[in-house]
Amino acid sequence: MMHGANPVVLLVDADVRGSLRLLLESDGLGSHRVREPIAALHAVRHRDFSCALIDLDLAGGTRAGLEGFVLLDQLLHFAPQLPVIVMSAAASVPLAVEALQRGAADFIEKPWDDARLLNSVRNQVTRHLQAQMAVDASIRRAGGETSLIAESAAMQRVLELIARIAPSDTNVLVQGENGTGKGLIATKLHAMSRRSAQPLVKVNMGCIAENMFESEMFGHVSGAFAGAGNERLGRFELANDGTLFLDEVGDVPLSQQPKLLRVLEEGEFEQLGCSQTRHVDVRLISATHADLVVDVASGRFRRDLLYRLNTTEIHLPPLRDRRDDIIPLARQFLRQSAARCGREKLQLTPTAERALLAWPWPGNVRELGHMMERAALLAERDLVTDAALAFGPSIDLAHDFEQMTMEQAEAWLVRRALDRHGGNLQRTADALGITRQTLYRRLEKHALRETALAN
Repeated sequence: MMHGANPVVLLVDADVRGSLRLLLESDGLGSHRVREPIAALHAVRHRDFSCALIDLDLAGGTRAGLEGFVLLDQLLHFAPQLPVIVMSAAASVPLAVEALQRGAADFIEKPWDDARLLNSVRNQVTRHLQAQMAVDASIRRAGGETSLIAESAAMQRVLELIARIAPSDTNVLVQGENGTGKGLIATKLHAMSRRSAQPLVKVNMGCIAENMFESEMFGHVSGAFAGAGNERLGRFELANDGTLFLDEVGDVPLSQQPKLLRVLEEGEFEQLGCSQTRHVDVRLISATHADLVVDVASGRFRRDLLYRLNTTEIHLPPLRDRRDDIIPLARQFLRQSAARCGREKLQLTPTAERALLAWPWPGNVRELGHMMERAALLAERDLVTDAALAFGPSIDLAHDFEQMTMEQAEAWLVRRALDRHGGNLQRTADALGITRQTLYRRLEKHALRETALAN
């Protein structure tokens, strides 16, 4: 059983994702499932994962393995620190060797052995978490602990609101696009509260299966359900006297929302399998990228629960609306990434900074952090130039095709078609009037250079 803050595994498999998800859940691992490579690339740009598990056999026939290897290369390109495990039914020594040489963390033959697969995923998740902790420790030793950058007027207003509400016990709902740093706001609120000496417990609600909600949030006693061994404390009890941060609270299933509402109203709950009522005192901070008012109107979210969550609201601006923060953030991320690589002298050139300011940042602060991580690995000498930054053509180029090269125009058209059709390759090919095989060639031609293909 995995412990700690919700490790999430990215699953890329067209056929058996459901069984993989159930297998991982049995070991306490969250998962995010996609079918198409483009959706996988979009996910790693907008979320943090502890491991990726991809099937090489994403396309049949003569292209079996090729699409999977292209995805492996792209994942390692955009998320260099992410361990990627590959699977294939066409297992052979040359195929396994090629996968490992390309940077895969492990190779699993299909049909897989459950114990073998879980052991591999568990090992990679553990190593990833240990590596992140080691990096954080090295950054702190170097005096580069992450701080909340707020040079822009928009973020100054956020900081002023945090200073006013942090000392109280009021519930806070942090709203903002994916990648804007909602978790950092929760950490800041806790650090400035009277509960700062007590635990801050973070949980991503989108990673909890509906049938595991009560066990995760309220705990269970031994024998409460099949597979329930020792008694387990839930997140509310772990956060008692401290702060509980519910990330992506809009993903709480409608059937479970009354149970969450009760503990917020009354401060009490029962462990799964036990009739004894327990009491907790927690300060609740929630976050979401969804419009909960719209969800209430459509019946997907309870109005009374929303009123409990949003006693005070903080609207976190997207990075494109806080331009004065882009360069300070980039320098901070670069300093942190350089500490990992032993390249403390790395600096951004003026041309790189101008390129950063010109980019629209669809993936927000998280995208900037990933870009600086990659730049620290690829930069030549001690300077990060614009050539070391993984940019694609800006969406503003749509209004001025005359200024594009042929390659830029082609990459932009493919990207826009992929966005319109949710990353579905067949529908994208049909919309562009080309065959799926031709689309593959276009993706292979542009993907390593054009970050926009990951959107």
